[in-house]
Amino acid sequence: MVFSFQITKSTEKIKQNSNQLSVYLSMETSENKITSIIDKLSYMDTGITNDQRVINLLKQMTLKEKIGQMTQVDQQFLESNSDIAKYFLGSLLSGGGSVPKQNTPSAWADMVNRYQKVALTTRLGIPIIYGVDAVHGHNNVVGATIFPHNIGLGCSNNPDLVAEIGRVTALEVAATGIHWTFAPCLAVALDYRWGRTYESFGESVELVSNLSAPAVQGIQGKTLNLSHGILACAKHFVGDGGTQWGTGKTGMLDRGDTRITENELRRIHLPGYLEAIKAGVGSIMASFNKWNGDYCHGNKYLLTNLLKDELGFEGFVVSDWEGVDQMPGDYKTNIITAINAGIDMVMVPGSAKWGGERFDYFIHLMIEAVKEGSIPTTRIDDAVSRILNIKFRLGLFEHPLSNPNLLSHVGSTAHRELARRAVRESVVLLRNNGILPLKKDIPRIHVSGKSANDIGLQCGGWTITWQGNSGPITKGTTILEAIQNTVSNGTKVTYTKDGSGAVGSDIAVVVIGEKPYAEWEGDQEFLKLDKKDLETIGRIQKSEIPVIVVIISGRPLIIEQEVASWNALLAAWLPGTEGQGVADVLFGDYNPTGRLSVSWPRNMSQIPINISDEEYDPLFEYGFGLQY
Repeated sequence: MVFSFQITKSTEKIKQNSNQLSVYLSMETSENKITSIIDKLSYMDTGITNDQRVINLLKQMTLKEKIGQMTQVDQQFLESNSDIAKYFLGSLLSGGGSVPKQNTPSAWADMVNRYQKVALTTRLGIPIIYGVDAVHGHNNVVGATIFPHNIGLGCSNNPDLVAEIGRVTALEVAATGIHWTFAPCLAVALDYRWGRTYESFGESVELVSNLSAPAVQGIQGKTLNLSHGILACAKHFVGDGGTQWGTGKTGMLDRGDTRITENELRRIHLPGYLEAIKAGVGSIMASFNKWNGDYCHGNKYLLTNLLKDELGFEGFVVSDWEGVDQMPGDYKTNIITAINAGIDMVMVPGSAKWGGERFDYFIHLMIEAVKEGSIPTTRIDDAVSRILNIKFRLGLFEHPLSNPNLLSHVGSTAHRELARRAVRESVVLLRNNGILPLKKDIPRIHVSGKSANDIGLQCGGWTITWQGNSGPITKGTTILEAIQNTVSNGTKVTYTKDGSGAVGSDIAVVVIGEKPYAEWEGDQEFLKLDKKDLETIGRIQKSEIPVIVVIISGRPLIIEQEVASWNALLAAWLPGTEGQGVADVLFGDYNPTGRLSVSWPRNMSQIPINISDEEYDPLFEYGFGLQY
């Protein structure tokens, strides 16, 4: 028969939060055995401290279970959902383009919940923590609100705005069952040829530091808990924005070598992380780059001595995508080096077909390294304790599944209005001969340029797919549509992509710029304007029509030879889905307040150019921006 006994308050809490206890209590057993079971399950008791919960859980875990917690796999590389339980995986992620069959908010929530339910069937019922690169809104999800990339937000230099964007992004991410975003990027971008320049707030140490804490607290809330937000991840530690040209993986900048002194590293690249740690950031991602020839993923001085010991970072360190693989040497040696250096969770992520190692092989080598003593058990326990502590702080054990009531917030009107505000505060007016602001009752406006009516180009990289794409990839308002929405009923708005058909117009708005790109592939030796964009502008100018140029780009482009012939110029960066914010500035509903977060070079010979240079003569200075 089932043994009956008086349940204590502590036991009641365990009962409420544990699948295991109900199973155990239905078994024919003794009072002593039940007492033992309750003791083992005390990690489910919210009435004790998180540290106590971690200690209790850790002492019950096998080596395989511990290493499973240190393993992060992209969901697309699971052979079956059962892999989660088989290998006791502690984390899954969706890299760029790793999406459910139906890319909708509800399908995302269903997918993550399915994975989570498998994790909860394991012996100890440890939930997974699911990560995604929500770097400018929940950018992998069709229909989510897509905000300007960080370079634009840097031009706003508005900590309250950055915090609110973080809060809204966290809400939309949480609605899809996801608990963790790999953001914010705290790189100080010093060379604009780098394809990740737009992920940075800018070139100024002070600016990046000023926005770091608001970005973290916006995502996490002031207290790290799923009721306030999700887990943030400051990245990439450290020095990724300062790599030297020619040292990158493709002979350019990305994943290259930051060749500077320790004093320079601390002065330029560390302050943002100091502010993030003060703000309570729960995770930090190691950087692909090297520092004076040593890979950051394997640098114990940086990851342990500096980050954890000196700066007091108490969260966990996660590797970047196959970051361990890319170190020199054989895979096992790389694993040993990285874990001993201070990596707590490894983004494997299981992509054998792309040249990386599968997660089961990683787990095998980890177990082998621990058993032979190459990785101390104390290092394993430290890593797992850090991961479990975050899971307890988040409340994942109590609330592992998504809240369906949150789905209505994804892409909501209120969120899109915030994104619109972010766009207009990010836009920088660089030139104006008096033509702006436009009157809404101009008889005829001609709109041209490849970026004028293209949501994909507005959003840039890290949107729906890793590198981004052109076309109607998600919901939003293009700049052309925004202009059409803004003018009076008597104004005729015409549009051609190539600038033809503009004859007879009173004014032309030409939207030009870069095609989408992301890390690695975004490195460019020459930051020149697209030939077809120049032809489009020239075609209109032949008709002697005043031209307003709007540049959609993730970095400054070389325009010195052309800009003098333009009547006005706006840098709109990568504004995201809400093109209406650009129209707000064009027509004077909002007086532009954006100021350059980067210096705008005259020519390629000036790059890299930064405000600290002794010979500083840019086309537009850092902090420049006109108003009406």
